Amino acid sequence: MSDAPDLSAVKTYLLGLQDRICAALAEEDGRETFRTEEWTRGAEAGSAPGLGGGGRTRILAEGAVFEKAGVAFSHVTGAQLPPSATAHRPELAGKPWVAMGVSLVIHPRNPRVPTSHANVRFFSTTPTDGSAPVWWFGGGFDLTPCYGYEEDCVHWHRVARDSLAPFGPDYYPNFKKWCDDYFFLKHRGEPRGVGGVFFDDFSALGFERSFALLRAVGDAYVPAYRPIVARRKNTPTSEAERDWQLYRRGRYVEFNLVWDRGTLFGLQSGGRTESILMSLPPLVRWDYGRVPAPGTEEHRLHADFLRARDWANL
Repeated sequence: MSDAPDLSAVKTYLLGLQDRICAALAEEDGRETFRTEEWTRGAEAGSAPGLGGGGRTRILAEGAVFEKAGVAFSHVTGAQLPPSATAHRPELAGKPWVAMGVSLVIHPRNPRVPTSHANVRFFSTTPTDGSAPVWWFGGGFDLTPCYGYEEDCVHWHRVARDSLAPFGPDYYPNFKKWCDDYFFLKHRGEPRGVGGVFFDDFSALGFERSFALLRAVGDAYVPAYRPIVARRKNTPTSEAERDWQLYRRGRYVEFNLVWDRGTLFGLQSGGRTESILMSLPPLVRWDYGRVPAPGTEEHRLHADFLRARDWANL
Protein backbone atom coordinates (compact mmCIF):
# COMPACT_ATOMS: atom_id res chain seq x y z
CA MET A 1 0.00 0.00 0.00
CA SER A 2 1.36 3.41 -0.96
CA ASP A 3 2.06 5.87 1.83
CA ALA A 4 1.63 8.86 -0.48
CA PRO A 5 -0.90 11.37 0.88
CA ASP A 6 -4.33 11.32 -0.78
CA LEU A 7 -5.36 14.99 -0.86
CA SER A 8 -8.69 14.22 -2.50
CA ALA A 9 -9.71 11.86 0.31
CA VAL A 10 -8.72 14.41 2.95
CA LYS A 11 -10.70 17.17 1.24
CA THR A 12 -13.79 14.99 0.87
CA TYR A 13 -13.69 14.11 4.56
CA LEU A 14 -13.21 17.71 5.70
CA LEU A 15 -16.10 19.02 3.62
CA GLY A 16 -18.34 16.30 4.97
CA LEU A 17 -17.23 17.02 8.52
CA GLN A 18 -18.12 20.70 8.11
CA ASP A 19 -21.57 19.70 6.83
CA ARG A 20 -22.20 17.35 9.76
CA ILE A 21 -21.03 19.76 12.44
CA CYS A 22 -23.13 22.62 11.05
CA ALA A 23 -26.21 20.40 10.81
CA ALA A 24 -25.83 19.24 14.43
CA LEU A 25 -25.27 22.74 15.82
CA ALA A 26 -28.13 24.26 13.82
CA GLU A 27 -30.45 21.53 15.09
CA GLU A 28 -29.34 22.23 18.67
CA ASP A 29 -29.90 25.96 18.21
CA GLY A 30 -33.38 25.34 16.83
CA ARG A 31 -33.86 28.86 15.49
CA GLU A 32 -31.04 29.84 13.20
CA THR A 33 -29.14 28.08 10.41
CA PHE A 34 -25.68 28.71 9.07
CA ARG A 35 -25.20 31.08 6.17
CA THR A 36 -22.52 30.01 3.71
CA GLU A 37 -19.92 32.10 1.93
CA GLU A 38 -17.69 30.60 -0.75
CA TRP A 39 -14.45 32.48 -1.33
CA THR A 40 -11.41 32.29 -3.58
CA ARG A 41 -8.00 33.05 -2.18
CA GLY A 42 -6.13 35.84 -3.90
CA ALA A 43 -9.31 37.41 -5.29
CA GLU A 44 -9.39 40.19 -2.69
CA ALA A 45 -7.78 43.52 -3.46
CA GLY A 46 -4.26 43.75 -2.09
CA SER A 47 -3.78 39.99 -1.73
CA ALA A 48 -0.22 38.76 -1.85
CA PRO A 49 0.94 37.05 -5.07
CA GLY A 50 1.47 33.31 -5.30
CA LEU A 51 -1.69 32.38 -3.40
CA GLY A 52 -4.28 29.90 -4.55
CA GLY A 53 -7.25 27.90 -3.40
CA GLY A 54 -10.22 29.05 -1.41
CA GLY A 55 -12.75 27.93 1.11
CA ARG A 56 -16.25 27.77 2.49
CA THR A 57 -17.03 29.76 5.62
CA ARG A 58 -20.25 29.10 7.52
CA ILE A 59 -21.54 31.43 10.21
CA LEU A 60 -24.51 31.23 12.58
CA ALA A 61 -25.15 34.56 14.30
CA GLU A 62 -27.63 35.68 16.96
CA GLY A 63 -29.15 32.27 17.41
CA ALA A 64 -31.28 31.15 20.30
CA VAL A 65 -28.40 29.09 21.74
CA PHE A 66 -25.33 30.27 19.88
CA GLU A 67 -24.52 33.95 19.86
CA LYS A 68 -21.88 33.29 17.22
CA ALA A 69 -20.75 30.01 15.69
CA GLY A 70 -18.24 29.80 12.88
CA VAL A 71 -17.25 26.62 11.04
CA ALA A 72 -14.76 27.21 8.23
CA PHE A 73 -13.25 24.95 5.58
CA SER A 74 -10.21 26.07 3.64
CA HIS A 75 -8.02 24.53 0.95
CA VAL A 76 -5.19 26.92 0.16
CA THR A 77 -1.81 26.88 -1.55
CA GLY A 78 1.23 29.13 -1.53
CA ALA A 79 4.56 29.57 -3.24
CA GLN A 80 6.59 30.02 -0.06
CA LEU A 81 5.96 29.08 3.58
CA PRO A 82 5.58 31.95 6.08
CA PRO A 83 7.82 32.23 9.18
CA SER A 84 5.16 30.76 11.51
CA ALA A 85 5.28 27.48 9.57
CA THR A 86 9.06 27.15 9.40
CA ALA A 87 10.08 28.29 12.89
CA HIS A 88 10.34 24.65 14.00
CA ARG A 89 11.05 23.24 10.51
CA PRO A 90 13.68 25.53 8.97
CA GLU A 91 14.47 22.94 6.28
CA LEU A 92 11.08 23.74 4.71
CA ALA A 93 11.75 27.45 4.27
CA GLY A 94 10.98 28.67 0.79
CA LYS A 95 9.05 25.58 -0.31
CA PRO A 96 5.63 25.71 -1.99
CA TRP A 97 2.83 24.20 0.07
CA VAL A 98 -0.80 23.15 0.32
CA ALA A 99 -2.95 23.22 3.47
CA MET A 100 -6.54 22.28 4.14
CA GLY A 101 -8.64 22.02 7.25
CA VAL A 102 -11.81 22.67 9.17
CA SER A 103 -11.66 25.12 12.06
CA LEU A 104 -14.50 26.16 14.32
CA VAL A 105 -15.22 28.28 17.36
CA ILE A 106 -18.59 28.31 19.12
CA HIS A 107 -19.58 31.21 21.40
CA PRO A 108 -22.84 30.31 23.20
CA ARG A 109 -25.35 32.83 24.47
CA ASN A 110 -25.91 31.33 27.95
CA PRO A 111 -22.87 31.81 30.24
CA ARG A 112 -23.45 28.30 31.59
CA VAL A 113 -22.69 26.78 28.17
CA PRO A 114 -18.92 26.65 27.56
CA THR A 115 -17.20 28.03 24.51
CA SER A 116 -15.65 25.32 22.37
CA HIS A 117 -13.00 25.17 19.66
CA ALA A 118 -11.98 22.43 17.26
CA ASN A 119 -9.62 22.16 14.33
CA VAL A 120 -8.48 19.35 12.07
CA ARG A 121 -6.00 20.04 9.31
CA PHE A 122 -3.59 18.60 6.77
CA PHE A 123 -0.42 20.19 5.46
CA SER A 124 1.98 19.17 2.73
CA THR A 125 4.87 20.71 0.86
CA THR A 126 4.68 20.47 -2.91
CA PRO A 127 8.32 20.18 -3.99
CA THR A 128 9.24 21.00 -7.59
CA ASP A 129 12.53 19.07 -7.61
CA GLY A 130 11.05 15.58 -7.68
CA SER A 131 11.59 14.90 -3.97
CA ALA A 132 8.87 13.39 -1.81
CA PRO A 133 6.47 15.83 -0.13
CA VAL A 134 6.72 16.47 3.59
CA TRP A 135 3.26 16.15 5.08
CA TRP A 136 1.51 16.00 8.44
CA PHE A 137 -1.83 16.19 10.22
CA GLY A 138 -2.79 18.31 13.21
CA GLY A 139 -5.77 19.37 15.25
CA GLY A 140 -7.79 18.68 18.35
CA PHE A 141 -10.57 20.24 20.41
CA ASP A 142 -10.69 22.17 23.68
CA LEU A 143 -13.33 23.53 26.05
CA THR A 144 -13.48 26.98 27.69
CA PRO A 145 -16.18 27.27 30.37
CA CYS A 146 -17.13 30.44 32.25
CA TYR A 147 -18.71 28.33 35.00
CA GLY A 148 -17.25 24.97 35.89
CA TYR A 149 -19.14 21.68 35.99
CA GLU A 150 -17.15 18.53 36.70
CA GLU A 151 -19.77 16.45 34.88
CA ASP A 152 -19.15 18.39 31.67
CA CYS A 153 -15.37 18.25 31.91
CA VAL A 154 -15.38 14.51 32.58
CA HIS A 155 -17.67 13.86 29.60
CA TRP A 156 -15.59 16.04 27.29
CA HIS A 157 -12.33 14.31 28.18
CA ARG A 158 -13.74 10.78 28.17
CA VAL A 159 -15.02 11.24 24.62
CA ALA A 160 -11.56 12.51 23.65
CA ARG A 161 -9.88 9.58 25.38
CA ASP A 162 -12.17 7.00 23.80
CA SER A 163 -11.71 8.46 20.31
CA LEU A 164 -7.95 7.89 20.52
CA ALA A 165 -8.01 4.54 22.33
CA PRO A 166 -7.94 2.42 19.11
CA PHE A 167 -4.56 3.90 18.21
CA GLY A 168 -2.79 3.05 21.46
CA PRO A 169 -2.88 3.94 25.15
CA ASP A 170 -0.40 6.81 24.99
CA TYR A 171 -2.10 9.12 22.50
CA TYR A 172 -4.76 10.57 24.79
CA PRO A 173 -2.47 11.40 27.74
CA ASN A 174 0.18 12.79 25.40
CA PHE A 175 -2.27 14.86 23.36
CA LYS A 176 -4.03 16.04 26.53
CA LYS A 177 -0.75 17.34 27.97
CA TRP A 178 0.04 18.96 24.62
CA CYS A 179 -3.34 20.69 24.77
CA ASP A 180 -2.82 21.85 28.36
CA ASP A 181 0.59 23.25 27.44
CA TYR A 182 -0.49 24.85 24.17
CA PHE A 183 -3.71 26.59 25.28
CA PHE A 184 -1.96 28.45 28.07
CA LEU A 185 -1.83 32.24 28.31
CA LYS A 186 1.82 32.77 29.18
CA HIS A 187 1.34 36.47 29.82
CA ARG A 188 -1.44 35.68 32.34
CA GLY A 189 0.05 32.51 33.77
CA GLU A 190 -3.24 30.66 33.40
CA PRO A 191 -4.90 28.07 31.12
CA ARG A 192 -7.47 29.23 28.60
CA GLY A 193 -9.89 26.53 29.67
CA VAL A 194 -10.09 22.89 30.73
CA GLY A 195 -8.28 21.55 27.70
CA GLY A 196 -9.01 18.51 25.60
CA VAL A 197 -6.57 17.12 23.03
CA PHE A 198 -4.13 18.79 20.65
CA PHE A 199 -1.52 17.46 18.22
CA ASP A 200 0.54 18.80 15.35
CA ASP A 201 3.19 17.68 12.84
CA PHE A 202 1.74 14.17 13.09
CA SER A 203 2.67 11.49 10.54
CA ALA A 204 4.01 8.77 12.82
CA LEU A 205 1.48 6.12 11.76
CA GLY A 206 1.88 6.54 8.01
CA PHE A 207 -0.72 8.25 5.89
CA GLU A 208 -3.65 5.82 6.20
CA ARG A 209 -3.51 5.39 9.98
CA SER A 210 -2.58 9.02 10.65
CA PHE A 211 -5.58 10.06 8.55
CA ALA A 212 -7.75 7.61 10.51
CA LEU A 213 -6.58 9.25 13.75
CA LEU A 214 -7.48 12.67 12.38
CA ARG A 215 -10.96 11.42 11.46
CA ALA A 216 -11.42 9.93 14.93
CA VAL A 217 -10.71 13.30 16.52
CA GLY A 218 -12.87 15.22 14.06
CA ASP A 219 -15.79 12.82 14.44
CA ALA A 220 -15.59 13.04 18.25
CA TYR A 221 -16.27 16.78 18.46
CA VAL A 222 -20.08 16.72 18.20
CA PRO A 223 -20.53 13.78 20.65
CA ALA A 224 -18.22 15.62 23.07
CA TYR A 225 -19.86 19.04 22.85
CA ARG A 226 -23.53 18.67 21.98
CA PRO A 227 -24.62 16.85 25.17
CA ILE A 228 -23.04 19.64 27.25
CA VAL A 229 -24.92 22.29 25.26
CA ALA A 230 -28.20 20.41 25.63
CA ARG A 231 -27.65 20.05 29.38
CA ARG A 232 -26.86 23.74 30.04
CA LYS A 233 -28.57 25.85 27.38
CA ASN A 234 -31.79 26.44 29.34
CA THR A 235 -30.12 27.09 32.69
CA PRO A 236 -31.47 30.30 34.29
CA THR A 237 -28.85 33.04 34.23
CA SER A 238 -28.37 36.64 35.34
CA GLU A 239 -26.88 39.90 34.11
CA ALA A 240 -23.98 39.41 36.53
CA GLU A 241 -23.22 36.06 34.94
CA ARG A 242 -23.43 37.59 31.47
CA ASP A 243 -20.97 40.26 32.60
CA TRP A 244 -18.58 37.54 33.79
CA GLN A 245 -18.95 35.72 30.47
CA LEU A 246 -17.94 38.83 28.52
CA TYR A 247 -14.94 39.31 30.79
CA ARG A 248 -13.82 35.69 30.38
CA ARG A 249 -14.16 36.02 26.60
CA GLY A 250 -11.36 38.55 26.80
CA ARG A 251 -8.98 35.72 27.65
CA TYR A 252 -10.11 33.89 24.55
CA VAL A 253 -9.37 36.90 22.37
CA GLU A 254 -5.97 37.40 23.97
CA PHE A 255 -4.90 33.84 23.21
CA ASN A 256 -6.10 33.90 19.62
CA LEU A 257 -4.39 37.18 18.79
CA VAL A 258 -1.17 36.69 20.75
CA TRP A 259 -0.33 32.98 20.85
CA ASP A 260 -2.38 30.95 18.37
CA ARG A 261 -0.20 29.46 15.61
CA GLY A 262 -3.12 29.03 13.25
CA THR A 263 -4.01 32.70 13.44
CA LEU A 264 -0.38 33.68 12.83
CA PHE A 265 -0.07 31.26 9.91
CA GLY A 266 -3.24 32.56 8.30
CA LEU A 267 -2.27 36.21 8.60
CA GLN A 268 1.39 35.74 7.66
CA SER A 269 0.51 33.65 4.61
CA GLY A 270 -1.82 36.31 3.25
CA GLY A 271 -5.00 34.48 4.21
CA ARG A 272 -8.53 35.81 4.21
CA THR A 273 -8.72 37.96 7.34
CA GLU A 274 -12.51 37.79 7.69
CA SER A 275 -12.42 34.00 7.89
CA ILE A 276 -9.31 33.88 10.10
CA LEU A 277 -10.85 36.21 12.68
CA MET A 278 -14.28 34.58 12.67
CA SER A 279 -13.11 32.94 15.91
CA LEU A 280 -13.51 36.17 17.84
CA PRO A 281 -16.68 36.66 19.94
CA PRO A 282 -19.20 39.36 18.97
CA LEU A 283 -19.07 41.02 22.41
CA VAL A 284 -16.28 41.09 24.98
CA ARG A 285 -15.00 43.25 27.84
CA TRP A 286 -11.80 43.85 29.78
CA ASP A 287 -11.75 45.07 33.38
CA TYR A 288 -8.62 46.29 35.11
CA GLY A 289 -7.52 44.16 38.05
CA ARG A 290 -10.74 42.17 38.29
CA VAL A 291 -10.52 39.36 40.86
CA PRO A 292 -13.50 37.13 41.73
CA ALA A 293 -14.53 37.09 45.38
CA PRO A 294 -13.52 33.96 47.35
CA GLY A 295 -16.29 31.42 47.71
CA THR A 296 -18.08 32.41 44.49
CA GLU A 297 -18.58 30.22 41.42
CA GLU A 298 -16.37 32.61 39.50
CA HIS A 299 -13.54 32.06 41.99
CA ARG A 300 -14.10 28.31 41.85
CA LEU A 301 -13.56 28.41 38.07
CA HIS A 302 -10.01 29.61 38.68
CA ALA A 303 -9.33 27.47 41.75
CA ASP A 304 -10.81 24.14 40.64
CA PHE A 305 -11.09 24.16 36.85
CA LEU A 306 -8.39 26.34 35.29
CA ARG A 307 -5.62 23.91 36.11
CA ALA A 308 -4.43 20.61 34.66
CA ARG A 309 -6.51 17.71 35.98
CA ASP A 310 -6.98 14.08 34.98
CA TRP A 311 -10.61 14.65 34.02
CA ALA A 312 -11.14 11.41 32.13
CA ASN A 313 -10.35 9.32 35.20
CA LEU A 314 -12.43 11.16 37.81
